[in-house]
Amino acid sequence: MFKGLLTSQRSFLIVTLLVLLLAAAGITVVSAAPVPGTYYTLKAVHSGKCMDVQAPNTADGSKIGQWTCNGNNWQTWSLQDAGSGYFRVISRNSGKCLDVNGASTADGAQIIQWGCGSGTNQQWQLVASGTNYQLRARHSNKCADVTSSSTADGALVKQYPCGSGNNQKWTFTAVGTQPPTPTPPPGGNQNPALPGKYADPHGTKFGTTFYIYPTTDGIPGWGATSFKAFSSPNMVDWTDRGVILNLANVGWCHANAWAPAMVQRGSTYYFYFSACQSIGVASSNSPTGPFTDLKGSALVTPGQFGGQSIDPMVFVDTDGQYYLYFGQGEMNVVRLNADMKSFNGTPTNIAPSGYNEGTFVFKRNGTYYFMWSENDTRSEDYRVAYGTATSPMGPITKRGVILSKNTALGILGTGHHSVIATSGGQYYIVYHRFVIPGGDGTNRETCIDKLEFNADGTIKTVIPTLSGITSPVTP
Repeated sequence: MFKGLLTSQRSFLIVTLLVLLLAAAGITVVSAAPVPGTYYTLKAVHSGKCMDVQAPNTADGSKIGQWTCNGNNWQTWSLQDAGSGYFRVISRNSGKCLDVNGASTADGAQIIQWGCGSGTNQQWQLVASGTNYQLRARHSNKCADVTSSSTADGALVKQYPCGSGNNQKWTFTAVGTQPPTPTPPPGGNQNPALPGKYADPHGTKFGTTFYIYPTTDGIPGWGATSFKAFSSPNMVDWTDRGVILNLANVGWCHANAWAPAMVQRGSTYYFYFSACQSIGVASSNSPTGPFTDLKGSALVTPGQFGGQSIDPMVFVDTDGQYYLYFGQGEMNVVRLNADMKSFNGTPTNIAPSGYNEGTFVFKRNGTYYFMWSENDTRSEDYRVAYGTATSPMGPITKRGVILSKNTALGILGTGHHSVIATSGGQYYIVYHRFVIPGGDGTNRETCIDKLEFNADGTIKTVIPTLSGITSPVTP
């Protein structure tokens, strides 16, 4: 009589029969509540403290413990139906699953978070005890247990044979609902915009063509040794233009090719780049190179003006003056001479509060917009803030954060950006995020989203998307 039933209906009947059988044996199994689609805190009954990813951390292998409840995402969990009355328990902060380390069946095996998979050591049965629940691992039939019934912050959660102790009972408290899974646009998701691992993207436009100049990522220690370029007629279809500068051809440095910037002066293109904790400049008669080292030595040597000598950016004002910005820890600015390889003055630090690195400057309606990255690029909280000024030399009035993570979509580490303006007055923000899934501070990908302004000229908060730019943009 089950022939015409859908898979979900069959699963429901199977789970219902299982519940009835276990109920007859004196065990109540929860199959409908708590439910997928809702975020919960899990509070240990004996201590009143919350199940917590220790540190907090997004890495595989991070230990699970208890901590005084604080409402943070690393104490917030959702359920995913794993079938047959079992669930995966997923951290809202990391998107990773509650996991018995190494699929061990031993007493005392540590419970950790790990990238979600099909293993039964990530599948949990919710067994009711009054209004509370035990979490029983499918592979071992053992329960998530606060060791030694400790009431201390940081006490670890491990697996032990299921018993009647309150240190194995958890109160599920709903704290919100998960957003619906976004429907990809007809052309599919366009973020990341570039295929592969690329970070620190400098986006710009020359004539009727868009360009992105990124750091090649996915290499331990940010160890890239060359720079590439990508071009597009419409910001949707990107072409890899190959290597435009190889540090093997730069006499003063052959390592750590990071965070470039490009600018045009007359018929020459100038490529500013980080290498060996220094800043160099190369030139070419084409935006796709090849580029040749212009100075024969570093333009800024390590720590020469305070902070790290990295992350160059060049802005040209409406009066034709070029400015170089650079630095981590300090936002240094100096006028460039016409040769583009020497300074008119001494670099000055104008860093606003919260500044870390990745300066970008543009001018709109007479206002100078200064943008930068806050926090460490290895942190999921890497983000973009901005301020305004009446001069390209500052001082800067900080306005706030306009781009940050979206954990509901798995978007983390949004930062080190640039802005592209079209001839029609449209603005786009080009930035990197952790690779989805499983990325981190050395495994990042380049994305593009729309940048918009309020009527008073302030920048609207950018919502990072999976979809990106799906319709062609006119340069």
